[in-house]
Amino acid sequence: MMTAFLGSLLLAYSSMLALCQGLERHYKQVWGRAPTLGLRRVLRLAGWLLLVASLWASAQAWGWAMGPVGWLGLLSLSGLLLAWLLPYTPRLAVYWPLVGLPVWGAAYLLAI
Repeated sequence: MMTAFLGSLLLAYSSMLALCQGLERHYKQVWGRAPTLGLRRVLRLAGWLLLVASLWASAQAWGWAMGPVGWLGLLSLSGLLLAWLLPYTPRLAVYWPLVGLPVWGAAYLLAI
């Protein structure tokens, strides 16, 4: 259950990050250049798919009765964390899920 909760949190953060990076202003803030139109579309699509994956993980952690409620809380927490990290350490905001998702995957496999 704890791995499903952590996975949902990481997926929620990753979805917020992908949606954020799909905007030209925030992409420039992190990478110093404008994204292409194709990249913006891919980031937005990835963000929406990660939102769905996060909802599914929340339902796995808490069931479908309380999962969507917990998911909304995790989305709020993820958005707040991203809003705190992006202005001060934009690269850390981007690299955090790249480290967190493989660690979560390993923890999930060990818990099975």
